[in-house]
Amino acid sequence: MTAPLPAISGLGEQLGYLRFNREEWARLRAFTPLPLTESDLVTLRGMNEAISLEEVEDIYLPLSRFLNLNVSAVQSLHKATDTFLGNLPKKIPYVIGIAGSVAVGKSTISRVMQALLSRWPDHPKVDLVTTDGFLLPTRVLEERGLMRRKGFPESYDRRALVRFLAQVKRGQKEVHAPIYSHLSYDIVEGEVKTVRQPDILIVEGLNVLQTSSARQSGDEPLMFVSDFFDFSVYIDADEDLIESWYVSRFLKFRETVFTNPDSYFHRYSHLSRPEAAELAHSIWREINGPNLKDNIRPTRERARLVLRKSEHHRVEEIRLRSM
Repeated sequence: MTAPLPAISGLGEQLGYLRFNREEWARLRAFTPLPLTESDLVTLRGMNEAISLEEVEDIYLPLSRFLNLNVSAVQSLHKATDTFLGNLPKKIPYVIGIAGSVAVGKSTISRVMQALLSRWPDHPKVDLVTTDGFLLPTRVLEERGLMRRKGFPESYDRRALVRFLAQVKRGQKEVHAPIYSHLSYDIVEGEVKTVRQPDILIVEGLNVLQTSSARQSGDEPLMFVSDFFDFSVYIDADEDLIESWYVSRFLKFRETVFTNPDSYFHRYSHLSRPEAAELAHSIWREINGPNLKDNIRPTRERARLVLRKSEHHRVEEIRLRSM
């Protein structure tokens, strides 16, 4: 049923990937019932991504089964460690990272996985945090000349994100994450999302698998966001496809979100459709495309699971790293 993955950037064999086509992966759901309905999907779909029940059943339901088994195994390991150390059992969330380009469908997949995983009886409390909340405020980005680098690694408060995840993994009862507004294109001052010891925490963002050669003061190595992940997923697709999804989404925003006078991008709502399409392609060429090539795609090999999409956001290949 499976075969070793042909080399990804020359590393496939060393990393021990297994490759599944859509039909092979779908069979791994076994007899797991589908807990979502079409009406559920209406609230979970992202702009310009009409995910179907068939897609959920074939791709994300087997993944939820696999993760359910993983969560149980890790919880047992935590209990064994507490028993050995003579500690009182502490609730440690299982953390899943979901990475990939702008417009590749990370947010929709994260919401679908949150909904599916919360239906399993052993871990009903599943929280979702996006790394957008850890972007530097607009005023800071402007001061540092980084507004056109928004979404690049240097535009995030990485220390704050690492601190947040460290607190989550210590089993702290309440941990707070900043909130980001896509309407104002900025951090919402004074507002936070409170995470209270969930069974599972999903962390979604562009650069969650990013590493760096930078070091902290002294000889201590810098901690990375992915150091706190129990499992990680990378959403992959050809760049020309992702660019087309980005442009299509931009055009839909022009007709909806951008029409709000409070929107940071309200000025774009007055562009003609050809002008808006050209602007979207330009933003891709100058910002999102380079970020994908230089910072996001190079982290793909660090993921435990790679979901490879084709047209219409349909997953056609699944790569699972067994090591």
